[in-house]
Amino acid sequence: MNIPANLRYTNDHEWIKIDGNTATVGITDYAQSQLGDIVFVDIQTEGEHLDLGDTFGAIEAVKTVADALMPLSGTVIEVNPELEIEPQLVNSDPYGEGWMIKIDCSDQAEIDQLLSAEAYKALL
Repeated sequence: MNIPANLRYTNDHEWIKIDGNTATVGITDYAQSQLGDIVFVDIQTEGEHLDLGDTFGAIEAVKTVADALMPLSGTVIEVNPELEIEPQLVNSDPYGEGWMIKIDCSDQAEIDQLLSAEAYKALL
């Protein structure tokens, strides 16, 4: 299982890369493996301010649909346009080309509540 040490994680299997006030978000390798082949990613929240735990989109796999949850409060400033054309990027490159959204974080204190790679490994 690939769990990069330079990222932060949630109990809901999202990964977060922090760069100043901007956070790039996707789902973990574990999450994509549990979902199976992803056929559609629906994110209609660009420009919206959402709170920690709110749903920012949906991930449709062959067998199921899962909500994608906000790991931090903030405004969705960008949605990965490639996922509209190639949703399977979430399966093939979950930590790279398969990223989902970028957030302008509104509460920096929430970052401290995210899991380290070691803590996420322990959760699994």
